[in-house]
Amino acid sequence: MLLGYNQGTAIISRPEYFHERDNGGTAMPPCFEKWCQRFDGCFKTKAQKTGFRHYIGGLLGESERKNLTQRADNAVGVVYHRLHHFLTDASWEATEINQCRLEILSKCSQTRISRGFTLILDDSGHRKSGNFTSGVGRQYIGEIGKTENGIVVVTTHLYDGKKSLPLDLEIYEKSNALLGEQKDPDFKKKPELGIEMIDRSMSRGYCPEIVLIDAGYGNNTQFLKQLEERKLKYLGGLAKNRKIIINNCSEDKLIIRLDELARTLPAWSFMPVILNLNKPKTVWVKTFTAKIPRLEGERTFAIVMNASSFEKATDIDYFITNFEASKVTPEWIVTTYSKRNWVEVFYP
Repeated sequence: MLLGYNQGTAIISRPEYFHERDNGGTAMPPCFEKWCQRFDGCFKTKAQKTGFRHYIGGLLGESERKNLTQRADNAVGVVYHRLHHFLTDASWEATEINQCRLEILSKCSQTRISRGFTLILDDSGHRKSGNFTSGVGRQYIGEIGKTENGIVVVTTHLYDGKKSLPLDLEIYEKSNALLGEQKDPDFKKKPELGIEMIDRSMSRGYCPEIVLIDAGYGNNTQFLKQLEERKLKYLGGLAKNRKIIINNCSEDKLIIRLDELARTLPAWSFMPVILNLNKPKTVWVKTFTAKIPRLEGERTFAIVMNASSFEKATDIDYFITNFEASKVTPEWIVTTYSKRNWVEVFYP
């Protein structure tokens, strides 16, 4: 992705919070217990509350491996089968815990979610062996760029210029993992999950200024319609073979692929823009208005290249937005879409 970059895994270590014991366990500090108590209302039994503390403590530990066996071996008082029962069979709801987390964030001025933020919709895949875990199977894994055995999650993420934090997360269940496959009522495509998660955020009163999506969602016309029905603005990627409709001066309609259009545009029509990431780099941007089939009215499109001409470019991105055309400049396109980098950093 031309406007994307990966800073690698950000590991935040707070050694003053953990005191290693002689037998390899970890004594959690008072602030950890105080924090966990805020979630006690989500659990019905003392065993569930203890399981929650053991699970979170394992995630915060310094061990590179985070599987249940490793967590149980590294911590004092953690029994494998009890932790396993807590995660697989105990009667608690992840959505209730997440809602509690967001309510806790809203009570602090530093983390409170206000209007005008950027909502980033994305899916993140990771390799995983076996096929017993829900959602695991052969599918496209973005982190390695090919189809492999693994798990994919769809996420909504917030960025407001100061803070970056996750809102919701759902495991994507492939159709062949369900009994009825695509006819199964439980089967949902990624855009369907994305709309449900956006609706969930809006039901909480979170109103984004813009939604950022990659081509996996931007190519889905029905998904774009659903965003517009909700009065949401978006900036999304498009595939190079996406066909658009351009009105010529002669009032004839020209239907052309985005990459074919980019090839015909003169180099002088692209404007250089400096993109400030880890290291500043220059990209060349062309904006224009056009239509796409099955979507009424014109939208603003952009072609972004890493060279001053199509022939020299080795990386080209295509975008669509329903933001006010008068505000959509080349600088706005690259600056706004680069905010998606925050989700790339959070889910490396």
